Amino acid sequence: MAKLWLTLIILILLTIVGAGIYLMTADIPAPTEHVEKTLPDDAFPN
Repeated sequence: MAKLWLTLIILILLTIVGAGIYLMTADIPAPTEHVEKTLPDDAFPN
């Protein structure tokens, strides 16, 4: 049972480290869609 927990912990840590490395090295473009939204005056207190 201890080997199972150790294996699961190692797999989780490897997944987290791998995801972190991917996010640091991947060239993910920023969103370029322009959003324009009109807010009603009632949303802001005087």
